[in-house]
Amino acid sequence: MSSEPSEGASRTRRTALSLGLAAAVLLSGCAERALTTAASLPPQAQAAPILKGDEAHPGQTQGWVETKLYFGLGPADDPAKGIGEAEWRAFLDKEVTPRFPDGLSVVDLYGQWQGKQETTPERLHTKMLLILYRDNSENRAKIDAIRAAWKQKTGDQSVLRVTEPADVSF
Repeated sequence: MSSEPSEGASRTRRTALSLGLAAAVLLSGCAERALTTAASLPPQAQAAPILKGDEAHPGQTQGWVETKLYFGLGPADDPAKGIGEAEWRAFLDKEVTPRFPDGLSVVDLYGQWQGKQETTPERLHTKMLLILYRDNSENRAKIDAIRAAWKQKTGDQSVLRVTEPADVSF
């Protein structure tokens, strides 16, 4: 028995080796071209933000926070009671947008809470307002003013506020 490979096996091995070598050469050219293209870009263009250079849309931020405010609009099971969409938007236009004109998000939610003296939770149609802003005393006062305006308008006991540091990039 010979330890030499057969003629057919040698040919198959040479063909596979040739194909592998050809693929490696082709792929290395693609990789080199991609690296050359990325490397030829100036550093600021490689990962530059689209919006930059103004207070509302900085390229990178430090000292920003995200505040979520939760507003109960009325019973979840009876949408006719409580605050309707038109009244909510009027509140946004009057109390929120003038304080934060650069943008915000509103999310429709279902929520519930149970008061200390209650035996069952109150289920509410809820709006969550999400605002990103530079963390300073002026902006925090604006958030508190929005909460106070809602409580005065509706007679609600509270507006839940959650504020966390935010890593923001535009």
